[in-house]
Amino acid sequence: MPPDADQINLTHHFLIAMPGLQDAAFAKSVVYLCEHSPRGALGLMINKPTDINLQNLFDKVDLPLGRDDLASTPVLQGGPVQTERGFVLHEAVVAEGADASESVYASTMTIPGGLEMTTSKDVLEAIATGAGPRRLLVTLGYSAWGEGQLESELAENSWLTVGADPSVIFDTPIEQRYDKALKLLGLESWMLSPSAGHA
Repeated sequence: MPPDADQINLTHHFLIAMPGLQDAAFAKSVVYLCEHSPRGALGLMINKPTDINLQNLFDKVDLPLGRDDLASTPVLQGGPVQTERGFVLHEAVVAEGADASESVYASTMTIPGGLEMTTSKDVLEAIATGAGPRRLLVTLGYSAWGEGQLESELAENSWLTVGADPSVIFDTPIEQRYDKALKLLGLESWMLSPSAGHA
């Protein structure tokens, strides 16, 4: 591991897969990193739709979907780990009178940058009533790296990194998110060499 690896913190950054990244799960993916520490990293892919939408998901968990604007929104593949579990990435929601660091949901990771990632069903129950976070993304599964693993992949040029822009997550059509994330670096996909990313 490089000596400075423990100083890298890519929380609230995008990982953008280089063309040479051969792992089928991550090819041409954009991963939003919810957490990055010396112990490892956890993130959600934001540009790989599944074949189900939020209406299907709410039907499966026996909840009404109280938000017509979300019914046809695709549920995404968040990554290859725990693909049967749902993860909701959303704008921070703070209860009235509560400390800004306290989420209103039971099981929530607060991410510096104004976002939260919730795994408890109460966020879906809030959405079922027409409430809940206004902007959100739902994935099945997540992406994870063990200690030093992400740093090794970065050293092999498997990923580009850039500070995350929530508008790419919430306001950009799924099929445009890869190119939009690259634009944050001033790049276009044709500029990337497919041979990069090989160790």
